[in-house]
Amino acid sequence: MITMAIAYLDSPIGLIRIEGAGETVSKIHFVDERTEPEQNVGYLQKAIDQLNEYFAGKRSEFELQLFPDGTHFQKNVWDELVKIPFAKTCCYEDIARKLGDIKVIRAAATANGRNPLSIVVPCHRVIGKDGSLTGYSGGLWRKKWLLDFEQRNIQPKLL
Repeated sequence: MITMAIAYLDSPIGLIRIEGAGETVSKIHFVDERTEPEQNVGYLQKAIDQLNEYFAGKRSEFELQLFPDGTHFQKNVWDELVKIPFAKTCCYEDIARKLGDIKVIRAAATANGRNPLSIVVPCHRVIGKDGSLTGYSGGLWRKKWLLDFEQRNIQPKLL
């Protein structure tokens, strides 16, 4: 039986809860408080270390074993999100085109909003076609912060 492990990270934009099991990370999301005790598990510590490097401007890509829970379509959308370069943005239409069907814009937007791996799967890099900030489960202020942060750190030193 695989046991779920939980860790927390105090980030510059709030408390982040990291969940995983079986050496994989399944969720990274913002929370208001620590609701469960942490487990000292190596693969979650790796996620914490890489997120700290990101927030220090020293990492632009993540090297974690991810196992998000979602439908086949959602996972295809999340796979496209990971391809968006650091400090770059795209719109939902771009994602739909990469999936091969412009008619899936709304479904792609919904899948983007259900991304369980904030920051690591960079759904914050998807904006409106007109350049406006659109929904972000962590709050639009965090999305703006992340986009501004990446612009300021456009050529981070990779570790």
